[in-house]
Formats: sequence, structure tokens, C-alpha cells
Amino acid sequence: MPRENLNDLAAFVLVARERNFTRAAAQIGVSQSALSHTIRGLETRLGVRLLSRTTRNVSLTEIGEKVLDSLGPRIDDINEQLELLWDLKEEIAGNIRISTTDFAINTILWPKLKPVLEQYPDIHLELFDDYALTDIVADRFDAGVRLGEQLQDGMISVRIGPDIRFAVVGSPSYFAKHPKPQTPQDLIDHVCINIRFPTHGNVYAWEFEKDGKELKVRVKGQLTFNRTYQSIEAALEGFGLAHVPLDTVESYIKSGRLISVLEDWFPPWDGHYLYYPSKKNHSKAFKIIIDALRHKS
Repeated sequence: MPRENLNDLAAFVLVARERNFTRAAAQIGVSQSALSHTIRGLETRLGVRLLSRTTRNVSLTEIGEKVLDSLGPRIDDINEQLELLWDLKEEIAGNIRISTTDFAINTILWPKLKPVLEQYPDIHLELFDDYALTDIVADRFDAGVRLGEQLQDGMISVRIGPDIRFAVVGSPSYFAKHPKPQTPQDLIDHVCINIRFPTHGNVYAWEFEKDGKELKVRVKGQLTFNRTYQSIEAALEGFGLAHVPLDTVESYIKSGRLISVLEDWFPPWDGHYLYYPSKKNHSKAFKIIIDALRHKS
């Protein structure tokens, strides 16, 4: 058998287990079309059909099932042995690029990774502040950090932070001039600080939930930012109400510099995850980063 068949068989095993070309391609960092071409080439060389494809589904032929059952465990063993050999010879060093947000950097990544960088000076870390939900494969990031509801399909994910709550806050000077809103709809009559996310280009509609009822409110005001911390500064200076993660303003609320309203409209959201396209052939440095970030509940 030609040697290239070994790599192609490994690709087949991944597709067969995922039952999805898109998810399998994301795990090994190639395009869906390239992976599909690889499988077709393997089938041509073997002279058998391994997969049945429709526009929506991928299933195994009878021969494909036998190949998966026979070769899948053997390929897993080979990969495990290669990873062990790689770990034995590899130094703890390298460049790691992570697409994330300023909020995640300040509250999760930097507190957890600062000790790692002090212990391993040859690990070089790039934390890219990015609200655009960048395609980490296309832009050559090693990993991304997003809230659970924003994860890309087909990615491996690791929980790195607790559940997150949001808050609507304003300064005492603001509330000296305006009554506190009693419902999210009251915000229409308030001066609010908007955020425009580059993901879709639109101004973010503030999201609320209570007793299973979800509500979005489009607010108005003098200021629009594309980052969380600028909104907080503007709220502190009395320019209006801000909708921000509670963690970023808790100290201001406790000190009395900000006042929180509508607290019963903010249930917990799924927290932050580190996600990446493949669990194979990661460096020791990357594994250390994952272990350091892993959320311990």
C-alpha cells in the first residue's frame, strides 16, 4: 500500500467518527473541500467506496464500517505513541496565538497565564483582542476564546471560566437626574451607551431574560463604543447607562461609584471556553496553556 494511504486512512477515520466533513476538516486545520478530495482519492486507490454522501449527511458503507472498526483503534495507538515521543524530545517553548476579547484577557487569561509565563520564559504568547469572531483556522490562530454560545462548529472546546452574568449600571450623578428603570422597556426613555460589535456591524441590542421570557431592547444615547471598558468609563463619568459583564463593574458597585439596576433580568450565561481545531500534535507549551486555563469548578 502506498505510504500516502496511511495519512488518508487517518483522515477517513476522523470523518467516519464525526459523520461530518466540516467538523473533521476543522479538527485537522484543512478546508472541507480538501478533505473531501483526500477521501475520494483514497477510495479510488483502494477501489472501494467507504462513505455514502448526501447534501446533509455522511454515512458509512458496509466496507467503511469494517475499515473503521479494524483500523480506527490502530491509528489511535500510533497517534498516542507519536505524541509520547514528541513529548520526550520537545522543549517547552514556542509561539502561541489566541484570539479573544479584552474582557476575557483581563478577567481570565492574564491572571491564569502570568504564572505560566514566569515559569516558562521560552513560551511566547500573543493575546489578540478581537470582537469580530475571527475564523481562527483561516487567520492562523492556535486557539480562540469565546462564550459558550459563540463557539465555532467542529471545534474542540475547554471550559476556562465560570458562568457569566451581565448588568446595567449607571453613576449616582446620572440617577440624580433620571429615575431608575423598573423594566427593560423603560430603557427606551433613558440615555444609554451603545456597543457596536464588528461581528455583524450592527449596534448591539441589549438582551434580558426573566422567567423564561427573553427580551431585546434597542437603546439610544450619545455614545457608541466597540469595547467594554470604554463603556464603563463613560458610565462612571455620568454619560448614561451601560450594559456590561458584572465582573467588570462589581468593585464599582460595591464602592458606590456605579449603581446596578434590573438585576432580576440577568440569569447566568454559559461562560468562556478555549477552542481549537485539533487535539493532535500540540506542543508541550500549548498543552501547558490549556491546563493552566482549564476551569476548576
